[in-house]
Amino acid sequence: MGYMKPLYTAVVTASGGRDGHVKSEDGIIDFDVTTPKELGGDGGQATNPEQLFASGYAACFDGALNLMLSKAKKKADTTVTANVSIGKDEAEGDGLKLAVRLDVSIPDMDREEAQQFIEKAHAFCPYSKATRNNVDVTLNLV
Repeated sequence: MGYMKPLYTAVVTASGGRDGHVKSEDGIIDFDVTTPKELGGDGGQATNPEQLFASGYAACFDGALNLMLSKAKKKADTTVTANVSIGKDEAEGDGLKLAVRLDVSIPDMDREEAQQFIEKAHAFCPYSKATRNNVDVTLNLV
């Protein structure tokens, strides 16, 4: 494992698990989390860890995509929708695992070129690097 020189560190504290609270050190994030109904919880008016992960991955991947486009001196409107699923890990028996589908839209570009930029962004994005060989990630050009 190579050395990483930290440029920024996000600090968020969770208490109460999936039916608890998360708060960032700077107070920007300060809200309840709840277990989705699909996982046996109440659902309701609170977020959950999967939504938070999806938010971060979508924003990070869109940033990486726009960086790749700007390095190539290309301009295009982009959107990234992260679909984060949690389900039973068939290999572990009783464990859970995540899977991600990134729906990426670059409507101003032909599909072959858009796919190349998506692959470059996937190679660069820190979330993609963190999930590589650990979480199934599907890149879907929409």
